[in-house]
Amino acid sequence: MMESASRRLRPADLILLLGRLLLSLIFLHEGWTLATNLAGTIDTFAKLGLSAPIALATIALQIGAGLSVAAGLLSRLGATALALFCLATALLFHTNFASQNELLHFEKDLAIAGGMFVLAASGAGSISIDTLLRRREQAIHPWLRAMM
Repeated sequence: MMESASRRLRPADLILLLGRLLLSLIFLHEGWTLATNLAGTIDTFAKLGLSAPIALATIALQIGAGLSVAAGLLSRLGATALALFCLATALLFHTNFASQNELLHFEKDLAIAGGMFVLAASGAGSISIDTLLRRREQAIHPWLRAMM
């Protein structure tokens, strides 16, 4: 039996997978690092004037949305959340442009946000859990389908 043209693996599918994995890596690593030193994380957030619940939400966002992007499960939602997180981080914490390091972090956060917005617009591609779920015969709620 011949495979349908819509299910053939294309180079773009592999590139989307690689891009998703690379984009998610920084969030998974940082979220894991924050989670494994929770006391230090909460202390650092307190020095920035941020509460423990904000620290915990940051960890949950980085790990949860990072996994979402990596696996391609509700990837548009995960990518949008991480894009907004990067914009907020850039605008709230990296605005001392007199410091070359701060400027670099500001630009890095903007670049990652841009990549995440592109992913949110394009979707995860065919090598993703989203695609596997879409191919199932069972009806998927329209809201859930929109997030895929």
